[in-house]
Amino acid sequence: MTYKILILGASYGSLLATKLLLAGHTVKLVCLPAEADAINTNGTRVRMPIKGREGLVEIDSRKLPGKLSADGPAAVKPSDYDLVALAMQEPQYGSPGVRELMAAIARAKVPCMSIMNMPPLAYLARVPGISVKELKACYTDASVWDSFDPKLMTLCSPDPQAFRPPEEKINVLQVRLPTNFKSARFPSDAHTAILRRLEADIEAARFDGMEVPVKLKVHDSVFVPLAKWAMLMAGNYRCITKEGMRPIKETVHADLEASRAVYNWVVKLCLSLGAAEKDMVPFEKYAAAAQGLASPSSAARALFGSAPNIERVDRLVQAVAAQKGMRNAVIDEVVKLVDAQLEKNRRAKKAAA
Repeated sequence: MTYKILILGASYGSLLATKLLLAGHTVKLVCLPAEADAINTNGTRVRMPIKGREGLVEIDSRKLPGKLSADGPAAVKPSDYDLVALAMQEPQYGSPGVRELMAAIARAKVPCMSIMNMPPLAYLARVPGISVKELKACYTDASVWDSFDPKLMTLCSPDPQAFRPPEEKINVLQVRLPTNFKSARFPSDAHTAILRRLEADIEAARFDGMEVPVKLKVHDSVFVPLAKWAMLMAGNYRCITKEGMRPIKETVHADLEASRAVYNWVVKLCLSLGAAEKDMVPFEKYAAAAQGLASPSSAARALFGSAPNIERVDRLVQAVAAQKGMRNAVIDEVVKLVDAQLEKNRRAKKAAA
């Protein structure tokens, strides 16, 4: 059986799309007109390191067994799909056209799997001990999530690291860290069965006889995808400094004990919510992976690239911790830095208008 999967976002979303196409499924990417034209004409190209092969292996979507197409948000009918994957940055969901599509997805009652760093509010409603009402200020436009049923929303940790090389065409994505997507199950067994089928199909798929990294792993615990919070706070958001941005590798390894302290504090927060130790990723494993992350995080690049909004996982972690009576001076400082730079970006945008 093949599934029809709708993916919002053609940049990072093209990595998940490639894995699904390789497994024989049908994928529609929702994206900007220029991206849709490029993808419909030439497919996507995903380049990644594969064990035993020198350099990067390029996977051309046109050579895969699944079917790929791309379109703008207005041309999509959500009820045609078995699963929706949310692969854009959180601030984008309130943009014209996308907001209307999100409302249509919620009305169609299609199960959604988010692969954002910022968990949808509808997913956080599934986490025991979290008061979602108090977290709305962490989102660019929290009303986008109001009509989503928590039972139809799951979260998949976007652990694989990928980027669009600036010198390449917009249909090219390069993977720098080929780790796995880790998804929590849905409350419904029927919807979870879709994820488990995709997990098995991706595991079995081969490209030119090669096993391709970046698998989908489905977990029973709602906390498994939240393991990413510790990584984001120890690395990605601490790339942001008063002086500007720095690479993730340098951020984590310049003072390993300081990074470990932040990381373990966020793990402790997750444990206080009900996570088990096995749901989390040990700091040593994360620190080893960070050795390969020689660029600043996408959040830092967007912030210092004049973006008026970025994903605020820093504020979200701070707010969830406050509900548990926990506070961390390093995270407070990060939130203050991000707030100040965003305010500066917004003033500059206003002045230029």
